[in-house]
Amino acid sequence: MADYGTGGGSGTTAPGGTRAGFGSRLVAALIDGILLGIVGAVLRGILGFGVGAALQLLVGLGYYVYLEGSPSGQTLGKRAMSIRVVDAAGAGPIGPARALVRYIGRIISAIPCLLGYFWMLWDPQKQTWHDKMATSLVVPTADFPVTAWPG
Repeated sequence: MADYGTGGGSGTTAPGGTRAGFGSRLVAALIDGILLGIVGAVLRGILGFGVGAALQLLVGLGYYVYLEGSPSGQTLGKRAMSIRVVDAAGAGPIGPARALVRYIGRIISAIPCLLGYFWMLWDPQKQTWHDKMATSLVVPTADFPVTAWPG
């Protein structure tokens, strides 16, 4: 089994150590949003608004599910900010099914004026609602190193 780093834990219990801060998570989300926005604009320009927007949604879904569900747990934005998504129980990858739950949770987190995103500011584990739904944590790669990207 690969060693995903546990910030001082054994890898089989809830990981200790630091959590990614609001600022680094925000910048990572902006990077991912800009990249996906550019792809979406190109798709809408080529295929028309309706088909392009639908395809943009599918591209975004695939992007997050594949990359956050991979062993690295990193999108391009998270990689640029040296953070990653890990399982809250053992610091390993969350896999594609929980990455899908996390993606859907992002939408739910945004509905009430982004409250689900801001939740991490007062949560003891610095979890957003979508982190809680997928039982995941976002951690710095300094404490939880990535061995291969996307893994």
